[in-house]
Amino acid sequence: MGAMSNSCVAVVGATGAVGREMVAQLHERSFPASEVKLLASSRSKGQKLRLGDELLTVDEATPASFAGVDLVLMSAGASVARELAPAAARAGAVVVDNSSAFRQDPDVPLVVPEVNAHALRSVPRGIIANPNCSTIQMVVALAPLHREARVRRIVVSTYQSVSGAGWKAMEELRRGCADVLVGREPVAEVFPHPIALDCIPQIAAFEPDGYTVEEHKMIFETHKILEDPSIAITATCVRVPVMRGHSEAVLIETERPLGAERARELLRGAEGVVLIDDPARKLYPLARSAAGTGPVYVGRIRPDTSSEHGLWLWVVADNLLKGAALNAVQIAERLRAG
Repeated sequence: MGAMSNSCVAVVGATGAVGREMVAQLHERSFPASEVKLLASSRSKGQKLRLGDELLTVDEATPASFAGVDLVLMSAGASVARELAPAAARAGAVVVDNSSAFRQDPDVPLVVPEVNAHALRSVPRGIIANPNCSTIQMVVALAPLHREARVRRIVVSTYQSVSGAGWKAMEELRRGCADVLVGREPVAEVFPHPIALDCIPQIAAFEPDGYTVEEHKMIFETHKILEDPSIAITATCVRVPVMRGHSEAVLIETERPLGAERARELLRGAEGVVLIDDPARKLYPLARSAAGTGPVYVGRIRPDTSSEHGLWLWVVADNLLKGAALNAVQIAERLRAG
């Protein structure tokens, strides 16, 4: 894609948890926009959102909303994306879509800028897919190790915060914790079971093979981003009663010897990574500390005692930022740089 000058930017799904962060990131990172249009469903039309010192009015997102728009940041769900993203592309915009709608499309690059920015050289449909939040943080941590020693197998268990399911999920956790503390039974509306003070080993629907849609996303997306479908990957995705920030226990097996100390050296200098790995002083990544920040944090790097070339890592990131909004804006920045 060619370099983008000052652009008219539209944010679709602007009133959602990720959409609000997209708006905030455009301001915080001083993205050079000549105009920012905020779009959402008809229910949100007329709401006001702040962009720096400006108070912008939210309009309804329709296929006709994109005249004169150069860049669209979209976080409105897969069904909406399937309708609006092609319409925006036909109008001449480049779309960065946060939903799962286009991630498996071979003509749509699936991009984490620190890992595979080269995929932005070809955007034939005018649409770029933002990966799943859990995938993003994992591949940022694994890419330097993969380049060094070639990752052959990944076993990942995720501990995903409720903010990944949106505002209503966050409110459900708040209400549920309050209920539990006074002896009331919490009510589940967003999740299949009450999330307050419990863990739910299900994110999205189950597939016939017993894996969930979320687990399949991590497998497919990691193959596509790392451009290596031969990596053996298995995942268990768990929702936990954390408000913001996903954590992952990741076991990798590499083709060539790596070792914990070499892994630390690689990650210490890796783009987008902060190493916090001093267990003796109780220093390791925490979701509470990661919330509101942009890096991917890695710690608890140690040999796997059950395999010859195995390493364990603990990987944490803010799912609304690096896992969604920040990654999308970083893609836009790479597009602008040309």
